[in-house]
Amino acid sequence: MTLSHPAIARRTALGLIALWGLGAWMGVGATGPAAALPAPDSLDEALTRALRAGEPLIVMVSLPGCAYCHTVREHHLVHLRAQGAHIVQIDLRDRRVFRDIDGQTLTQDDWARQRKVRIAPTVLFLGPQGREVARRLVGASIPDFYGSYLEEQYRLAKKAVNA
Repeated sequence: MTLSHPAIARRTALGLIALWGLGAWMGVGATGPAAALPAPDSLDEALTRALRAGEPLIVMVSLPGCAYCHTVREHHLVHLRAQGAHIVQIDLRDRRVFRDIDGQTLTQDDWARQRKVRIAPTVLFLGPQGREVARRLVGASIPDFYGSYLEEQYRLAKKAVNA
């Protein structure tokens, strides 16, 4: 059985649509998702604002092009930020300079190394003096439960900041 040209064209089009959908789901080719979470110019100022509001500072350490980072950012953190959480994003391999909590200037990449972040995404919950006040979330290998883990650590961090 041979397929006619219209049938081949239709199958090809459907295949391309499926691939595009998979890419969109994984964050491939998405433009601007990193802009949904601000990169800090000063982590000290971001932490001060968060603590004044009775909130921990949530820091997402991300990697450009990382599908898991896209999912954590777009499906969890952006919504949490819309509800009032204070969240910033640091990118591994980013050479932009910013001011750390102690006033030191360093690159985002150097900051992540100092914090011993090796996997993206990693989500940290910072309290007074930039200490971690809840367990960091490393990776996103269990997407069905990630939201629950995030909410629990956020609740613990908020409780620690307000203690």
